Amino acid sequence: MARIDPRNVTRYWWDRHLPGLSLLRADFTTHEYPPHTHQALVVAVTEQGGSVIKSRGQVEDAETSRVFVFNPAEPHAGWMGRSERWQYRSLYLTQPALDRLAENLDIECVPYFTNNAFEDADLVSGFLAMHRAIEQGRDVFQERELLVDTFGLLFRRHGSGGGRIAPAPRDRALLSRTTERMRSDYAQDLRLDELAREVGLSTFQLIGLFKRTVGLTPHAYLTQVRLSAACRHLRHARPIAEVAAVVGFYDQSALTKHFKRCYGITPRQFARAAAA
Repeated sequence: MARIDPRNVTRYWWDRHLPGLSLLRADFTTHEYPPHTHQALVVAVTEQGGSVIKSRGQVEDAETSRVFVFNPAEPHAGWMGRSERWQYRSLYLTQPALDRLAENLDIECVPYFTNNAFEDADLVSGFLAMHRAIEQGRDVFQERELLVDTFGLLFRRHGSGGGRIAPAPRDRALLSRTTERMRSDYAQDLRLDELAREVGLSTFQLIGLFKRTVGLTPHAYLTQVRLSAACRHLRHARPIAEVAAVVGFYDQSALTKHFKRCYGITPRQFARAAAA
């Protein structure tokens, strides 16, 4: 069996509001996993290159277009195959994390997976974005939103059994209550699951409600509210770092990133133009 250089493997835990979730980022040029199991639901997506995965007597290529899912205690093995490099990210959800996720999705239990590999480009992109966001650890609201939304799509599209994930209700009154709370408390440390509970929805239902009625996710909507507030403060020549903190961004760099993405200029350029 080829040796694995541990420097190429990074594992970390995300216990902010979801105990029992751990993440791994790996970059291999040679490796071989013997048959093994995890006492956790495992989801893995490839960033670059690939490998070969064996499970349930089937051998399949781990490619950038595929999501691999293994049920708790399900044996699987892997090796490099024809690829010279394999960069991948994986998530491990033990029972406490699965229970909390089911609560967020308003289902009795998470589904069972009768297959291990799924061709699903949307899910690959979703899991990579979620994994990177959690790794950065800069925005708990966005991390939770990506986590619940992506796992909800995985369960709905490919899971068997478990519980039916109910669609979000078409009720603009619920949306209005939530957006009013966001507009009044945007500078606070808002939590996605708390906003959902306030209007009697699951976290997944609230995400779906925003997508359908506003065309944005709750995090994207909250970001717009905070950016609008930032503009008001910048017009009065307040320091950018101070503005970032006042309107609820993690730091000045987070404000700058979102500001430039939305408006095409930096907060400093906006402040200078406003002063002129």
